[in-house]
Amino acid sequence: MQRKSPKKVLPLSKVYALLESGPVVLLTTANKKGANTMPMSWHTMMEFEPPYVGCIISDRNYSFNILKSTKECVISIPTKELLKKVVACGNTSGRDTNKFKTFGLTVATASAVKAPLIDECYVNLECKVIDTKLVKKYGFFVLEVIKAWIDSKNKMPQTIHHQGKGEFMVAGKIIKTSSKKK
Repeated sequence: MQRKSPKKVLPLSKVYALLESGPVVLLTTANKKGANTMPMSWHTMMEFEPPYVGCIISDRNYSFNILKSTKECVISIPTKELLKKVVACGNTSGRDTNKFKTFGLTVATASAVKAPLIDECYVNLECKVIDTKLVKKYGFFVLEVIKAWIDSKNKMPQTIHHQGKGEFMVAGKIIKTSSKKK
């Protein structure tokens, strides 16, 4: 016999915050007009090695057409110190704003793509688009990370995680356990 659960109904608008556990990243693209960056939290790892990342970008975003045409980008992982700049980047459009200059982000040259690295970010991942089958329907791009850079001095990075409606969580304590996978 089943018993009635003591749980209560959760509004569907709250599901995003429960499942979105990856860090907010800055997706940087570049074309002949210059570089642009946008915050993104809709991404997922798809393969370990080579690393494949799936990400969703709305066709309303300025970065969408740049990524679609150039087929390359940089995914930069900011820490909590950059939260105000990340939010400011998300609240402006690259169509009419140079976000790097306006928000004081330092451009660094990538080695394998034209889009720049963001020097203040903890990690920078140079990526190439490898699959666009779901772009038209869902805005879903599949990227292959072809070069990765890390700030090795930052031993405990506190990444930011979007919870919806202006709320963010900061990554916390790391818990280690035994695993057969390395």
